[in-house]
Amino acid sequence: ARRQRQMCIRDRFEAILMLQNIDECYAFFTDICTAREIQSIAQRLHVARLLKVRKTYNVIEEETGASTATISRVNRSLNYGSNGYDIVLDKLIEKDLKKQRENQDK
Repeated sequence: ARRQRQMCIRDRFEAILMLQNIDECYAFFTDICTAREIQSIAQRLHVARLLKVRKTYNVIEEETGASTATISRVNRSLNYGSNGYDIVLDKLIEKDLKKQRENQDK
């Protein structure tokens, strides 16, 4: 039963990887998640980004509205997790830098 659940989860991740653009992601996630769940994911990612640039808990709490418990959980994941936040944040930073360079070249 455990192996079957793991395969089911893997299938869901494979489905996510098949999404090709923002509109497809939006449609998929609004179908499978509540608005609150999507907001929570977005908030945690914002918290992670601010923690990466060494913002204080107080600043993060003010800017994101996240509780200190949420900030602590995200911080624990950044420090002791599976590096998922780092993978995503590194790609977002790379995308932002590329966009900045393109704007400078214009």
